[in-house]
Amino acid sequence: LLGATMFGVTTPCVEKVRSALETPEVGFELLVFHATGTGGEAMESLINDGLITGVVDVTTTELADELVGGVLSAGPDRLEAAGNAGIPQVVCPGATDMVNFGSIETVPAKFKKRLFHIHNPTVTLMRTTPAENKKLGEITASKLNKAKGPAAAVIPLQGVSQIDAPGYSFHAPKADKAYRDAFMKTI
Repeated sequence: LLGATMFGVTTPCVEKVRSALETPEVGFELLVFHATGTGGEAMESLINDGLITGVVDVTTTELADELVGGVLSAGPDRLEAAGNAGIPQVVCPGATDMVNFGSIETVPAKFKKRLFHIHNPTVTLMRTTPAENKKLGEITASKLNKAKGPAAAVIPLQGVSQIDAPGYSFHAPKADKAYRDAFMKTI
């Protein structure tokens, strides 16, 4: 049983992973957790309980919420259970281009001049900055450096979510590069 994290903007990637791993020849079952804070917490808890034997952590957006102050943080220990348990993990900065809030009216005043994507009337996404992405790269690499088992990272080069892809509202190559550079310097 493998744990995986997913968000709407990372679903196509997770579905490809599922189709590759859930075959009779490979023999894994993928338990998918929606990266909404409680999803990440639940996956980490099941890892700590020994029920998950590997992780495909495609969607680490909860780290961005913890860092910046969004509403979907899974706490400061997110991305540590697999490493502490020594189980294999593959990690991707999926949806780290965004910090999550409720409706636009709930966004703290200090962020009002930032770039937003209104996902729906109750979900507002705020684009992370290059400085925030740099810190996220450092945090992710630092957590992977402490892993007691096999750990690998996959860092997309054309955006970390569907709306960070070229031509979409959150496409910000400098922010994505800040993550990559900080990750590579720290890992």
